[in-house]
Amino acid sequence: MERLNQHSSDSMSELLRAVKVHSTVYCLSDLGAPWGFHVEDSMVAKFHLVLDGACLLTVDEGEQVAVECGELVLIASGAGHTLQDGPGGGIRSLETILMEHPVDGEARLTYGGSGRRTRLLCGGFALAEALPAGLLALLPGVLRIDAVASGLSRWLEPLFGLLREEAAGSAQGAAAVFTKIADVFLTQTLRTYLIGAQDAGLVQLAPLRDPAVARAVELLTSRPHERWTVAGLAREVGMSRTVFSGRFRDLVGQTPIRYLTGARLGRAAGYLATTNQSLHAIARRTGYDSEASFSKAFKREFGRSPGEYRRQIAAKPILIGAEAEGLPASDAG
Repeated sequence: MERLNQHSSDSMSELLRAVKVHSTVYCLSDLGAPWGFHVEDSMVAKFHLVLDGACLLTVDEGEQVAVECGELVLIASGAGHTLQDGPGGGIRSLETILMEHPVDGEARLTYGGSGRRTRLLCGGFALAEALPAGLLALLPGVLRIDAVASGLSRWLEPLFGLLREEAAGSAQGAAAVFTKIADVFLTQTLRTYLIGAQDAGLVQLAPLRDPAVARAVELLTSRPHERWTVAGLAREVGMSRTVFSGRFRDLVGQTPIRYLTGARLGRAAGYLATTNQSLHAIARRTGYDSEASFSKAFKREFGRSPGEYRRQIAAKPILIGAEAEGLPASDAG
């Protein structure tokens, strides 16, 4: 396919094409309202894919998102979080629930009351070992992927349908199918989201070699909405302003504030590619005071308006070869 950013280096484009996820499916949960469970904080990135119904996800730090059928939510930091059928109601530890209601040989869990049913595929994931772990730092704390709005549904829908068929049946080997399809779902959505990071020049390896600069890059990419200053960043990483600025420019190739602009717009591009959030909401979440200032900065960076960028991504998603992912071509749609 034609690359969206003709100015990106070949090596960075190859890096993004090489992004591949190794997932572990914890359970396929068949849940009846009322239900609610808490997943403990850990270093493992987490995901939840809603196969049927809907739920409410609340991160321990306070962010809350509603997740609908067909949507995928990623918690790249591994932060503790709660999933439930709706506000209120009792919340129990997922570990406790799994001890009291052990999953079967195909990782299926049945839990909750007799109300509205929700089915979730829950698990953890990591990048392939050859890839820099810092790539995950380019993701927001919680990323809800709306496959329909992003255009991903055109080729992910067959996989989603296969998942639902496996979830509804009782055939042996379903657990292996869940894991393989989760790998494909996660890989494709991460690649689509990271296009924006590539376009903004954020996918770099050199900064990871210096702990102080790597920490500054992590702060800017994980919290781009904050009002960062060079002096404030230098204090955060324990360096003088002058030494920090020089070292950052040498390794990253631009000033910290210029990198911050790229971090904000790269994250905005990710939201445009994978969610249906309004331009106003994206502007606020990425540190811009108004939709107008955000749109102006975005067009200056990417050469097109946010709306044009969203339409182009939806029209030409980056596809991955079925053979490369280990799936039969018929399964990949």
